[in-house]
Amino acid sequence: MCVKSDSPSSPGMPPPIDTPTVSELARQSQVMRSIGTPFVADLLAAVDRQLDHAPRTARLIRSWGSGAASSAIAMRINAALHALARQGRVPLLSALYAGEHRRFDDAVAQALAGHDDVLVEWLHQVPQTNEVGRAAGFYAALMVLARRYGHPFELFEIGASAGLNLNLARYAYNLGGVHAGLPGSPVRIAPAWHGSPPPIAPVVVEAAQGVDLNPIDIRDPAACERLASFIFADQPDRSERLDRALGIARAHPPQVATGRAADWLAARLAMPAPEGRHRVVLHSMVLQYVGADERAAIECTLAATAKQADAGRPFACIGFEWNAARTQVELRLRSWPDGEDRILAHCHPYGGWFDWKPL
Repeated sequence: MCVKSDSPSSPGMPPPIDTPTVSELARQSQVMRSIGTPFVADLLAAVDRQLDHAPRTARLIRSWGSGAASSAIAMRINAALHALARQGRVPLLSALYAGEHRRFDDAVAQALAGHDDVLVEWLHQVPQTNEVGRAAGFYAALMVLARRYGHPFELFEIGASAGLNLNLARYAYNLGGVHAGLPGSPVRIAPAWHGSPPPIAPVVVEAAQGVDLNPIDIRDPAACERLASFIFADQPDRSERLDRALGIARAHPPQVATGRAADWLAARLAMPAPEGRHRVVLHSMVLQYVGADERAAIECTLAATAKQADAGRPFACIGFEWNAARTQVELRLRSWPDGEDRILAHCHPYGGWFDWKPL
């Protein structure tokens, strides 16, 4: 019998991160530099130095406590500043983003001083990146399952945002030299690949649906602008790929419900799986925002569904998440009825590279 738990973790799910907030913005600046995003690194360092120009924002960030890292406060304020720059509301900031100068401190200080309320509003909202580069990990894991079982897939994504990764079968991939997906797709995903390539196997997606507390409406220009603001300013390739993925989504709208992940997943997986259908739960960079009780409820649903799995109705869960120490991003596959639980790859947070482990 599954019961809810007030403990900080539950079996199979990463615990909430408890990272000291010793200059979290400065720490994230170093992280951004290490993953090849120097503009964002310099921007966050300037925010750290100039933070007191926005008193409400400063108080909110400093009150976050040990949850600052897992709540991605740096990504929230980075997106807020990017939005202000894209909207032209702080000319000096817009000029910085356009590469016309490198006066980070001056531009950031003006933005903080003039838009404290806007920044606070952004900080209260959970990040919505919906990075389609992570679909490469999902697709590679699906090929592992397809080679093993050979059934068509039914996908269930929690934390689906705009649902762009539910369209993963409509993208083209180069995964370590393995070409997969839909040839000729305007969305081409070719991460740097280390290690052996994934197995070659056809992936057939017969159905896909997801859930999010606050789904992004792809028909709403303001909502799409919000997604664009979370793309790092010095990564134009990601921005272009997002635009193309949104174009595909408008032609093939993803099915994304509004609701709590645990409740939605329990309701969907309570329905018997048809013979010859492979049901798979997907999640990427969402568990850090989910409380312990809800993680425990999700885990209970996975465990109950796993007990019903057999060779004709297999079940799996694919996660693309930070590890507990928040030092590596892991592509993790759990599969039933075989009971496999393994890390398929270590990954760039946005799918820029994969370090594939031998199967």
